[in-house]
Amino acid sequence: MEKTASGDGAAAPDVIPPEAIRAIPVRHYGRWISGAVVVFFLVALAYAFSQGDVRWATVPEKLFDTSILTGLWHTILISVVSMLLGLVLGVVFAVMRLSRNPVTSAIAWLYIWIFRGTPVYVQLLIWFNLALIFPIFNIGFYKDEMTDVMTPFLAALLGLGLNEGAYMAEIVRAGIQSVDEGQTEASHALGMTQAQTMRRVILPQSMRVIIPPTGNEFINMLKTSSLVVAVQYQDLLRSAQDIAATSFAVMEMFFVASIWYLALTSVFSVGQYYLERRFARGSLRTLPPTPWQKIKKNLSLLSSRPAGGTA
Repeated sequence: MEKTASGDGAAAPDVIPPEAIRAIPVRHYGRWISGAVVVFFLVALAYAFSQGDVRWATVPEKLFDTSILTGLWHTILISVVSMLLGLVLGVVFAVMRLSRNPVTSAIAWLYIWIFRGTPVYVQLLIWFNLALIFPIFNIGFYKDEMTDVMTPFLAALLGLGLNEGAYMAEIVRAGIQSVDEGQTEASHALGMTQAQTMRRVILPQSMRVIIPPTGNEFINMLKTSSLVVAVQYQDLLRSAQDIAATSFAVMEMFFVASIWYLALTSVFSVGQYYLERRFARGSLRTLPPTPWQKIKKNLSLLSSRPAGGTA
């Protein structure tokens, strides 16, 4: 043992190194039990479907059928266009809702109240059957039969887009109100008008709050678009139903439609994640890892783990 001399000449006590800490991992038995229960139910579900009267060969056979791919394209088209219409209406009515003008504010509140308070399925049926109360579409410079004007696509677009606009108005309003009022006051002090302040200052900052629920609304729109079968629009579900009516593979075609809906929502969910990550750059010090970065990190942890257990 080495000894060190102190300032007064006295010998210092021996320096004893600290004992190495032996880390013992905590055993999470609940995780293993819950995991085993989930695996059991998944195996039981797979076994039940394997014993059912399902022609599984029909699913991959019809997955890329021409009619299915056409319906898939129509589903994407009506979802994207309806979402764009809803987004534009949402911004307009959110600004109107926040206006100090009681007339515009009341109109925006009435629009949101009506379209959020009634089912979208009922709204689709109303637009599609509008010819029952207005047989002729007449706006002065254009006149035609309502049945020719209100096509299945237009009925689906109005039903989905106007309903989505009511929800987007509340989302945009919440995003605008999340921006500090000092930003507006500073913009006005710099000489900006109300429209310039909204376009250059308020809306860009509110996107961090608006983007996440907007992505969720679009993914929900993809699934809600299946209701357009009520207006005879040839979407993915209607294409699957048409094939099922002739091939008598009803459940198989529902599985085909479900696979495509899962694929669409998965692709757009990844896009939503990267979009949220981009708009979070100004509010987070460290951005959340991307899915590829998570995979690389997990692989590196597995490769660096020593054999024979954890010390």
